[in-house]
Amino acid sequence: MKTTRPAVLVAVLAVVGLLTWLILQRSYSILPNVPWTAIPTMLLLAIGEVVSAVATRNRIQRKPDTKPVEPLAVARLAALAKASAYAGAVFGGVFAGFVLHVIEFLEQEVPQRDFFVAGGSLLACVLLICAALFLEYCCRIPEDDRDDQPR
Repeated sequence: MKTTRPAVLVAVLAVVGLLTWLILQRSYSILPNVPWTAIPTMLLLAIGEVVSAVATRNRIQRKPDTKPVEPLAVARLAALAKASAYAGAVFGGVFAGFVLHVIEFLEQEVPQRDFFVAGGSLLACVLLICAALFLEYCCRIPEDDRDDQPR
């Protein structure tokens, strides 16, 4: 599995943000308010991934008082990290589109609320992307100096 490239995630976020902004040009007035629940959801996912990343890194490096990690579990965590990074980019793009659309209507109450909720959600999505990239990094197999020595 290849590592996730941050440039691709930025491109996904930008394209989805632009598409969302274009759609909102015609349909913002018929949509409900942006839900605030995305913020704690994304933050909890990010925290969970950071905790998993640190624990996995410690187990891979065989730190004291840790059990060895199963290779299949690391592969599953790497797949989770890759999926979380792309999901964070897509949802972040949606929230970025909302921010771009409502920024010109900040003097009105509802768009102002949507701006802050969408902006907070966008920030939470960026934190999820960073946590996912950190988890993916921690799932790498460390280079072992012992492989060079004859047995």
